[in-house]
Amino acid sequence: MKLIPQTLWLSVALALGGCMSDSTSVSATRDGSNNEQRPAAPVAVKMIAFNDFHGNLEAPGTLTLPDPKDPSKTVKATAGGVDYLAAWVKQLRDKSPNTIVVSAGDLIGASPLVSGLFHDEPTIEAMNLLGLDLNAVGNHEFDDGQDELLRMQNGGCKPGAADTSCRNGKFAGAKFKFLAANVQKPDGGTLFPGYEIKKYGNIPVAFIGMTLKSTPEIVSPAGIKGLSFQDEAATVNALIPKLKAQGVGAVVVLIHEGGYQTGTYDDCKGISGPIVDIVKKLDKSVGLVVSGHTHQAYNCVIDGRRVTSAKNYGQLFTEIDFKLDPASHGFVAGSIQAVNRPVTQDIAPRADVSALVKTYQDLVAPIAGRVVGSLAGDLTRNANAAGETTLGDVIADSQLEAGRAQGAVVAFMNPGGVRADLKPDAGGNVNYKQIYTVQPFGNTMMTMQLTGAQIDQLLEQQWSTPAQPKMLQVSSSLSYSWSQSALPGGKVDINSIAINGVKIDPKRSYTVQVNNFIAGGGDGFAVLAQGVNRVGGGVDVDVLEKYLQAHPKLAVPKLNRIGMQP
Repeated sequence: MKLIPQTLWLSVALALGGCMSDSTSVSATRDGSNNEQRPAAPVAVKMIAFNDFHGNLEAPGTLTLPDPKDPSKTVKATAGGVDYLAAWVKQLRDKSPNTIVVSAGDLIGASPLVSGLFHDEPTIEAMNLLGLDLNAVGNHEFDDGQDELLRMQNGGCKPGAADTSCRNGKFAGAKFKFLAANVQKPDGGTLFPGYEIKKYGNIPVAFIGMTLKSTPEIVSPAGIKGLSFQDEAATVNALIPKLKAQGVGAVVVLIHEGGYQTGTYDDCKGISGPIVDIVKKLDKSVGLVVSGHTHQAYNCVIDGRRVTSAKNYGQLFTEIDFKLDPASHGFVAGSIQAVNRPVTQDIAPRADVSALVKTYQDLVAPIAGRVVGSLAGDLTRNANAAGETTLGDVIADSQLEAGRAQGAVVAFMNPGGVRADLKPDAGGNVNYKQIYTVQPFGNTMMTMQLTGAQIDQLLEQQWSTPAQPKMLQVSSSLSYSWSQSALPGGKVDINSIAINGVKIDPKRSYTVQVNNFIAGGGDGFAVLAQGVNRVGGGVDVDVLEKYLQAHPKLAVPKLNRIGMQP
């Protein structure tokens, strides 16, 4: 596979960056006394930013890049790997004395086996070696609850997990700081500090970190009990007077919320989404916003501020340069520049980081390659117009089969819980590492009883956020259709909903199978919290493994369970 060299791209910028001075120039008389202090030069600062890493210590795959031989064409190149990301960070940092490395959230959570099996301790350790300075807390940092997140910062072994925690020695926690300005505890304080002030040439710069205010709608309620998530822009603006009182004139926001655009990874074509409105509401002291959450890449100027996002899984990073005015302590006008760069592998990886990753690869090797089943073709997350996917269908079918012993007649699977495609090798086989990557959360199954009316309500809640619907994947026992033109709340015709070919009765109770995350109302499916006669079951990845073992050469299902009307 072709690799796109970055070395040439960076050489000029690095040379220029190394020439920038952050010192005050002073002339002296022959007797040694100061004669006159000339105006200080602007102070140059470099930021290296990424987001939505999700524990991808190993390169997650290829990235489409411009062909250096013909810019009108593209090529695919392997991109990512934390040891390569660390190498690029070191090369930039070595050339620029004023460098800070930041993450805009979801550093951990939904992680592949090599990190996820060990409760993401490997990712924290890798980021310590890489030199990460700050991480704004994302929604996935709450996957295992706030206490576990505090352990990620403070260290210590996970209680009751001797086989999978502290396997590389005592876990010391993050050397970098988690920030969460808008995550409030019952006493009014924040779960983590809201901001960090760094000084460059004695000029203070504030870095405010936040997660999206809608976090309670997409995480398990149990994991954030007692916490409240405040409006992002209002939180920043309320901090500005306090920061100004400390001499801060330049503010950077690291926020786990984002947008969407239609161009390539360093474009800003048709930017939309929550980040646009948030940025427009921010105080003018904020000149730079590093964002995430949507797994998009963009490099924008919104309302006069630079706004960036570097896709996901460590395949890109954003190189940002800005200058600080010694007089005003603000950003020098027009000085904030950014470019999204691919983490190509045409550089020697950081040996210490590679060694750390290998330590955990060796620990998981006995189970990672175990064959768990075979497929007749690829199962993917590519949705048809109605929102149905082949992989989602199979996962829902596996969960229904596991729930039949408790009387389940239908299963529902949230799309956010399906994290990767499932593609067999040349012999048609899939291994444990693959299915763990598909379902890395360790959710347990749960049967409950819902009325037909509640099932209709559940399907309507797929559009609880109309701009970003969450289409449940359904087992083969269920069929229904929805209308494109209907307003949220009336998208699904209850008369179209059938279980095993029989139209549902709004008053009758039906036993359904779901995972414990949405069973508690996660992802906005609040009606599931009302389900009765709950019975717990197995772990989702084990359920899928058992299903694949029972159905060798599993056929790729036809996408005919969900219908769509104009």
